[in-house]
Amino acid sequence: MIKVDKPKDVARDLCANYGITLSADNLSRLAEIMEPMKLLRGKTTVVEGDVCKYLFYVTYGLVLQYYKRDDITVTENIVHEGEIITCIESFFKQEPSTMNLITLEPSVLFAIPHDKLYELAGTSYEFCRLIFSIEQRMLIQSQQRACVIRFDTAKERYLRTMKENPEIIRRAPLHHVASLLQITPETLSRVRNQVNMELY
Repeated sequence: MIKVDKPKDVARDLCANYGITLSADNLSRLAEIMEPMKLLRGKTTVVEGDVCKYLFYVTYGLVLQYYKRDDITVTENIVHEGEIITCIESFFKQEPSTMNLITLEPSVLFAIPHDKLYELAGTSYEFCRLIFSIEQRMLIQSQQRACVIRFDTAKERYLRTMKENPEIIRRAPLHHVASLLQITPETLSRVRNQVNMELY
């Protein structure tokens, strides 16, 4: 049975993971707007064309961000416990999303509503710093992924992901990992076998 933590504990964990300290009062205010979602595998939380109204903080499970091109699923991101995922452009601009979000495992997410978060930001600089920290990490991660795809070989991409985010390698389906690394499943299988032989 999946445990759903108390919102205040989750808010504290979120702030710690994103390097932000909130006052006790502001921590309580953040917890009050966080909406727990207990989801089965394969549950979609954002559909292309809809406006993404939430940041989703993952406390349990695995979430895939993807888009469709010519009926092909292209993986944009995969996150697990301790990370926030959202459709960035849609959330911050409040425009229709080009992305989809779906759970790859039974998951617990805490949804943080856009409007309520920005209302809090209008009352305290601490919340502005929290939003900035979330945006900053997402932008840095996006740029790092782009650099990896542009300059690293398939083997280097796999090794980097295995080092920096081993949970994705361990838990995500092979075809989603391959798509994330922008290589074919066959290439990923070959690289993985080669790395395993070198390690063991």
